[in-house]
Amino acid sequence: MKKVQLLLLASLLVISYHGVSQSTLPEISVANYSGKIIVSWKNNYTLPIANISIQRSYDSLKNYTTIGSVLNPQNIENGYADNNAPYNKMYYRVFIAFEGGSYIISKVARPIKPPDDIGDSTNSIRYPWLVDSRTDPALQTPPPIKTNSYSPSVRIYTARDNNVVIHLPDAATKNYSAVFFNDMEKKLFELSNLKEEYLIIEKVNFGKAGWYSFELYESGRLIEKNKFLVPKDGRITNGGNR
Repeated sequence: MKKVQLLLLASLLVISYHGVSQSTLPEISVANYSGKIIVSWKNNYTLPIANISIQRSYDSLKNYTTIGSVLNPQNIENGYADNNAPYNKMYYRVFIAFEGGSYIISKVARPIKPPDDIGDSTNSIRYPWLVDSRTDPALQTPPPIKTNSYSPSVRIYTARDNNVVIHLPDAATKNYSAVFFNDMEKKLFELSNLKEEYLIIEKVNFGKAGWYSFELYESGRLIEKNKFLVPKDGRITNGGNR
């Protein structure tokens, strides 16, 4: 992870299976319940976790795409439902980002069929706080541009240390750029040719606490317009998007 300093230096769920238990990070459990792919794990890390993203790929080694994040990454038991998997034997992993900038990537796993997977998968699983890419607009790709409501971004958000995180898992193979604006829609600065998966923009670059907006482009095409909150010092935030 790289820190960007613009002066200018570049910054649920309780899943319960009948017959399939959750693995402990860095291992994950992946099960196929009648086409619903459930990725689950237990967290045994004591370091504060800033974000957990779920990624999938046709290839076990590369070309991973982030399909969503969990609402409460610090939960001991956690998971994610992939309702729109294009292939039922894809590879899955989770990307765990800790406060302070360090991160790990879990071991890779493919879906297995639970022993009692009979009929509708909802009879075999209960997931009261599950983040679902089908129903959570913040996890759609690309996220919709909204004018009358606010959905937090999974690409650019405020970490618990109040610095701003840019998370672009496929940055190495894409041509991303981002433009940042203040609350008066005045342009503050622009970052181009973003090639790092994680960047941190230190909060000092925004001058003061408050709401800021951004436009994220891929090869010159606008793919997301959103905003984030830079809190006052001492205020604890969870991603700046609550």
